[in-house]
Amino acid sequence: MERREFCKLIAAAAAAGAIPARGQSAAGAPAGFNQLRQTYEEFCATPESQRIFYALVDGKIVEKKLNNAEWSPTEWGEAPELPGGSWDGVPMQAPVEGLNGEGPYKANWDSLLEYDAPDWYRDAKFGIWAHWSPQCVPEYGDWYARNMYEEGSPDYRFQNSHYGHPSTFGYKDLCAQWTLLNWEPEALIERYKNAGARLFIALANHHDGFDTWGSKHQPWNAVNHGPHRDVVGEWASAAKRQGLRFGVTVHQGRNWWWFQTAHGADKSGPLAGVAYDGRMTRAEGRGQWWDGLDPQMLYGVKHPKDALPDASCVKNFYDRTRDLIDQHDPDLLYFDNALLPLGWGGMNVGAYFYNHNLKTRGKMEAVLNVKNVPEKLAKAVVADYERGLTSGIMPYAWQSETCIGEWHYRRSLFEGPGAFGGYLPPRDAIHWLVDTVSKNGTFILNVPGKPDGTIDSKEMAVLDEIAAWLKVNGEAIFETRPWIVYGEGPNTVTGGPFQGGSISAMGSKDIRFTRNKANTVIYAIFMGLPEEKARIASLGLSSKSNPGKIQNVTVLGTDAKLKWTQEADGLHLEFSYDLLPVANSYGAAVKIALS
Repeated sequence: MERREFCKLIAAAAAAGAIPARGQSAAGAPAGFNQLRQTYEEFCATPESQRIFYALVDGKIVEKKLNNAEWSPTEWGEAPELPGGSWDGVPMQAPVEGLNGEGPYKANWDSLLEYDAPDWYRDAKFGIWAHWSPQCVPEYGDWYARNMYEEGSPDYRFQNSHYGHPSTFGYKDLCAQWTLLNWEPEALIERYKNAGARLFIALANHHDGFDTWGSKHQPWNAVNHGPHRDVVGEWASAAKRQGLRFGVTVHQGRNWWWFQTAHGADKSGPLAGVAYDGRMTRAEGRGQWWDGLDPQMLYGVKHPKDALPDASCVKNFYDRTRDLIDQHDPDLLYFDNALLPLGWGGMNVGAYFYNHNLKTRGKMEAVLNVKNVPEKLAKAVVADYERGLTSGIMPYAWQSETCIGEWHYRRSLFEGPGAFGGYLPPRDAIHWLVDTVSKNGTFILNVPGKPDGTIDSKEMAVLDEIAAWLKVNGEAIFETRPWIVYGEGPNTVTGGPFQGGSISAMGSKDIRFTRNKANTVIYAIFMGLPEEKARIASLGLSSKSNPGKIQNVTVLGTDAKLKWTQEADGLHLEFSYDLLPVANSYGAAVKIALS
């Protein structure tokens, strides 16, 4: 089990518990807890010995200071539940009023449950995600920013051999090398649109703390450094000009825990005890390329392992995300978190996003993605299943997401053998899409980019295969709804996050169903090239699904006449392979008109 998967499963277990709709600050907490007495920039600039933290000890919130002798880095962050209600170790009640904006939505789950997913999203079905940040510079895969500071890890060894020891050349220095010199957003959006995407999503920030737009509250951003371009803004303009809906993903909520490795040091070897560059302060940047910047704003401050997120850090998260919404007005806002991150910070951002969308659109068109959503909150948001699927039709719109490779670009996948290298085969991507849509979901495929702003030829090859299939069979996908049953066949997928690899078990005897919104047409999609003589049991006259009498049956992509009969035990079909479109080898869609 991968570490990231383990952490998400732990988060899922926590999220399944009771989540308070409203919370109060912990009674008896120190006076400074959950109070905004300084900005995050000021908190980062405070000398290490003078910073005050808060932790839950023996059921009480107490003040703490950093003890370097006892320090060790956190990873994903499993914050405790605080007295009075909390999430991610942050109370649900904000220290200031009015953060939810103007409108009907308040910063609590009872209010967010008034939400309904918009039709545009339920019609879109397929989106492309560009998961780009400075972490793609080494072309060494995901989580590089954290792993390069883990002594002995492959990323650490790569960092030392290619760039230098992280005490002198750290992640901040990689940020300057994210150039995007050959990036042409209009051309890429056109390619994604041609591949069938109705929605495009851009990474706004990762756990590394770097914002990919002209952020007003984080000077470490793409306008000031690296490409010196508003990456989110240019993506948004290109997507909207070409008629695609636009989304952004925010992963910053874990920076407090995730990037603590930057504050470590080697435990052995010639540089044992020499601190990594996470130790650096603004003063040390004088005369350097990063003069005037505080590395603590990028890496987060070094803190005790059990320290709860400081209120100034939560407010900075809120301010940055609200600025992203205000500047770029996205249709979709995604959090890489179990539920809304950081207590009052995430709850207020969620309410603000809904209210802002209502104000700018005149009706609700927002999509808010979070993960590990318990059933009782599923209506309030659009639940996201990372690299996952569901075992049945979901009552509310949901989202499946996966990556063509790793989330950040890894060159070795391109260098793998075959037409598609180590990437997700187009067959699996298409089947993943079909299975998701048959169960009331929308499928998002991440295509990671190289540091110069391009994608490689094998990524293009996967997209081209998806494009060819959707050109023939898109009618069975776009603007459809689930039928009475999602499918039939000898194989099943495993439901839940990180279980999407089970899609590879699908074969030509496995079938998925969709229908048009008028409920006059059913689409049966074979997950592969169907056998010459096939039977669809769910469409039989005596089937429990009670499809009714069929009027006509055709195969999408061909005008050739199909032999068929509807009998008690199913719909019987006779296919002529020489008349089927080549694209249908990945899955043939049959259109069934009802009388």
